[in-house]
Amino acid sequence: MAKSPLPSPAGRLIGYARVSTDDQSTDAQLSELRAAGCAEIVQEHASGASRARPALIRLLNNVQPGDTLVVVRLDRLARSVSHLLTIIEELDQRRGHFRSLRDPIDTTTPQGRFSLQVLGAVAELERSLISERTKAGIQAAKARGRKPGNPGVRSRDPKMLRKIASARDATYLNALIKESEPWIPTVRALRPRHTWRQVASYLRSRGLDWTHDRLQRAANRLAKEGLLDKALLKRAPNHRRDTSLATLVAGIAAADPDLSLRDIGDVLTKMGVRPPRLGDKWQASSIKHLLEKSGVSSGVRIEPPSS
Repeated sequence: MAKSPLPSPAGRLIGYARVSTDDQSTDAQLSELRAAGCAEIVQEHASGASRARPALIRLLNNVQPGDTLVVVRLDRLARSVSHLLTIIEELDQRRGHFRSLRDPIDTTTPQGRFSLQVLGAVAELERSLISERTKAGIQAAKARGRKPGNPGVRSRDPKMLRKIASARDATYLNALIKESEPWIPTVRALRPRHTWRQVASYLRSRGLDWTHDRLQRAANRLAKEGLLDKALLKRAPNHRRDTSLATLVAGIAAADPDLSLRDIGDVLTKMGVRPPRLGDKWQASSIKHLLEKSGVSSGVRIEPPSS
């Protein structure tokens, strides 16, 4: 029997449906989520044991205050209490909520929050017990003359090394997706017309700690996952200095439309880019000329807005 739509807080009800393989269908989950009032539903094919879930991470990054993440069952979202609590903590940081249709978890209600606190206490107890068992196991192994650690790693077993490499790659990908919001728009605005070195230099001028090789590796990894256009990875063309400056200034203006001419000059100075004429200071007129040369409207204000 279809459930009646759930009462919703101020934000959206966003459904999340997951199956483990491409052969399985999310149809049953979609029906329940729609019946519960979810107009927006994100689908994903991924193992429940894996935390490498690009669709879920993008969903969490787009949660707005008041939104509620809805799943049919808890195991569609996480396979461990610790993973579940990590996701709900991220929702809390974004002032979002969580609701499971078939479990007593609804962070918009006092009863649901209490159930979550019970889960948290169970998870803490579980971590303590695991820690105690691990310490006891290490001591017992030492008493028997065995070395602690993974024997597959010590023996350089190929299967074990591949498994570890896969886990590290999944962790790296998750971190990239979660932290991509500040730098991806700049990459899209400046690449491939400008070199990775120039793009990284621009990002550093905006307070982001990137080297050109690390930035290029990150972009390649996201492109491999289909999260970034592979055309951005093409080799940057060789420009004459004046043409390169014009496209660089246009790219900076596109990456951050709120910048004034003087702001753009400050960014170029921080990047270590010297003006085309004599002198060490960028003039607003020079930047305006370069914008016009690149075909960008020269209607950018000269001064930053007064605070």
